[in-house]
Amino acid sequence: MPPTETTAVPPVILVDEDDRELGTAGKLEAHHTGALHRAVSVFAFDASGALILQRRAAGKYHSGGLWSNTACTHPRRGESPADAARRCVREEMGVECATLEAAFAFVYRAQVAPALIEHEYDHVFVARVVDTPRPNADEVEAWRASSLAEALAEVRADPARYSAWFPLALERLAPLDVCRRAERPLA
Repeated sequence: MPPTETTAVPPVILVDEDDRELGTAGKLEAHHTGALHRAVSVFAFDASGALILQRRAAGKYHSGGLWSNTACTHPRRGESPADAARRCVREEMGVECATLEAAFAFVYRAQVAPALIEHEYDHVFVARVVDTPRPNADEVEAWRASSLAEALAEVRADPARYSAWFPLALERLAPLDVCRRAERPLA
């Protein structure tokens, strides 16, 4: 069931284009108005160096059933983006990050449903996980491991199968050294 403003959904942190905090807003309010808010996206690689993708649960309030990066969330008040990244991997995929490294941050705006807009200052992280994902069914419908090259080719061939932010972040992430290191199998 989609959340309402009366459910216990933490507010999102409103920011400017330089990620300076401006206040908070209800999650749905921010997505209805397109207010710029802080977000986190995690791209986790398994021990073999494969990227773990998730298919968002069909019941999510937007982008349900679409493939995306390993996990994503909105940091809570007083929570650093890195701590939010660790939390969302744990809560969505049921595993801990063995390593976590900030890759970059970017701003994007995308219509994700008829009345919902994602406008995020997105902190992107690369993680390594060593355990097999045990996803939370409320968040994740399915998961799979893919090489980075396969993920890029699939996104370029059929971007409509993916969340709005995933292709944008993946294209920026792929050439970075942090991503190349994560693709190497663990010894």
